[in-house]
Amino acid sequence: MTLKIGDNAPDFEAATTDGKIKFHDWIGESWCVLFSHPKDFTPVCTTELGYMAKIKPEFDRRNVKIIGLSADPIDSHAKWAIDIKETQGFAPNYPVIGDETLEISKLWGMLPAEADSAAQRTPVDNQTVRNVFVIGPDKKIKLILVYPMSTGRNFDEVLRVIDSLQLTAKHKVSTPVNWKQGEDVIIGGSVSDEEAKTLFPGGWSAPRPYIRIVPQPK
Repeated sequence: MTLKIGDNAPDFEAATTDGKIKFHDWIGESWCVLFSHPKDFTPVCTTELGYMAKIKPEFDRRNVKIIGLSADPIDSHAKWAIDIKETQGFAPNYPVIGDETLEISKLWGMLPAEADSAAQRTPVDNQTVRNVFVIGPDKKIKLILVYPMSTGRNFDEVLRVIDSLQLTAKHKVSTPVNWKQGEDVIIGGSVSDEEAKTLFPGGWSAPRPYIRIVPQPK
């Protein structure tokens, strides 16, 4: 399966470090970040899991649930959590899915369908399991990122994108390059000037007719 932005997020049942879940039910009315790992006890992923635990309050504040996935069993995740705590200062404070059969990784298009069990596979074999998905409360995929083995993920950027996604889901605006919370935004291209006068009575600046800049809506 090749997933695209706007697709329904595949549902599944899975064992996690916090118990068994049914994914859509677990998300509920929240947003969600699902991020995956090729194997436990891998160095780059160790730093990522620790950092996500550190900044989890930022996701909580945005009504975003975090869930990890690694292509190893749950009991291995528990041992890995000790290393993460000792080396990064924070142990995972969110569930991590056990996917030793690779069922979920394949369902979400992170591995070829013919991939077999993770038991005899190395991190290199599983290297495509380095994905980040943002899922909305409507259970649709809003963002897909795929990282190489050698490059740690930028979860501050994921937070920035979530700020944009949540803002633009509520208001008829888009966010420009490198936008951060509180900065000016652009009136959506589908909004006519007549509609924009109602939505943005304070007016806008327009260096070109198709670039209509307004303060971020509250």
